[in-house]
Amino acid sequence: MTTATETVESDDAVGSEDTTAAQPSLWRNRDFRRFFAGQFVTNAGDSLYSVAVVWLVFELSGSTVLTGIANAVLLLPWLLQILAGPVVDRLPLRPVLVGSQLLQGVVVLALPLAAATGNLSVGIIFAVVPLLTLATLLMAPMQATVVPRIVPDEQLSNANSALATVTLGLDMIFDALGGAVIAVFGATALFIFDAGTFVLAALLFAGVAVSRSAGGDSVRETGGDDPDANGESILGAYVADLRDGIEVLRGTVFVELVVTTAVANLATGVTLAVLPAYGDALGGPAVYGALLGALGVGRLVGSLLAPYLEGVPYGRLLLVGNAAGAVCWLGAVAAPSPALTVVLFGLAWIPAGASGVLTATLNQTVFPTDLLGRVSTIKGTASGATLPLGSLVGGVVAELLGTATTVGLAAFGFGFTALYLLARPRLRRLPAVADADPAAFGVTVASESGRE
Repeated sequence: MTTATETVESDDAVGSEDTTAAQPSLWRNRDFRRFFAGQFVTNAGDSLYSVAVVWLVFELSGSTVLTGIANAVLLLPWLLQILAGPVVDRLPLRPVLVGSQLLQGVVVLALPLAAATGNLSVGIIFAVVPLLTLATLLMAPMQATVVPRIVPDEQLSNANSALATVTLGLDMIFDALGGAVIAVFGATALFIFDAGTFVLAALLFAGVAVSRSAGGDSVRETGGDDPDANGESILGAYVADLRDGIEVLRGTVFVELVVTTAVANLATGVTLAVLPAYGDALGGPAVYGALLGALGVGRLVGSLLAPYLEGVPYGRLLLVGNAAGAVCWLGAVAAPSPALTVVLFGLAWIPAGASGVLTATLNQTVFPTDLLGRVSTIKGTASGATLPLGSLVGGVVAELLGTATTVGLAAFGFGFTALYLLARPRLRRLPAVADADPAAFGVTVASESGRE
């Protein structure tokens, strides 16, 4: 994990030759390969049960309101990340990775069992889904924390791009496949295969050694410092951890960027809530799966392009990308055919895919390693809390205005970000990620933050 520009330059000057010799390729890093494979498999499971759950609720109820509620529950980890950041910074990472996968594998089997016994209902779904979402709660901050500890600083961007590619690419494949399987076999058929993906992911994560970091920092594999040993209560330590993360973010440009992301996520939540009904109106579950797949394709393409955009000024990239995304989104709603709708909807998500990878790399570059978990979850909670809210709002709005109109209005999410950056020169002039200097983003961190 890199710190200020001075530290990066020093590391490059002293050890770039050794790093190149020791780790000429990211794919020779055994820990990263296992973590990469585990993320690939677990995201398959996430994609499958997300597609199946939302469609099942719509199929059983025919209500966009209930579909919105179900989607909101699936998105709750974004809202609850605030609880996970300090926890991730203290818990033994590998046992949590493995345990969360095994829990999901067991819980997801309740749905096909209910279907086989004729007891499947919206109520059963709403009882099971919260358990699945809680099990995934730690995964986002977990990735942000694990990657800098198993990957050298020089390869962070490539690692983030690779992980985004596999997760987003998998979303694309399994979202589209999920829609096709639902159309042929029904939604419950997905859950049996789903359980197997979580068990396999657990086995892969069990082989990841996270007891070291790329920068040589020791990782608290045994659970970290005991707050009680210093006379500090667990709750007090938790609050102090959050306060540390908030202090690091205060006054930085990330505060404003979080606001724009929150608006975009609100619109995304609206769209995800009504997408089953929208896809059904255009041609059924196969079209619904194709729209989800297009979303994944767009983000996948963006994540692949991200490493090549590190030299582009970050502010300009956000401005142009979000403006283009809004235009494509509106074009998708106005398109005269389902096929063109799918294509344009996918194009709208390319800038978001690129931005996600670059933002992850930026976080790992300008924030200290020992605060990264809590900083990531504070940002993720503040910006992602609007996702479940958007789903709730979207379900109600669709009942009043119709699904096509609601999806069209949601394009404003990307449009707002472009307009905001246009009005804020400070954000518009942000430097490229390749030239990231904490000072340029308003980040100031004391030298004793756990870095050398």
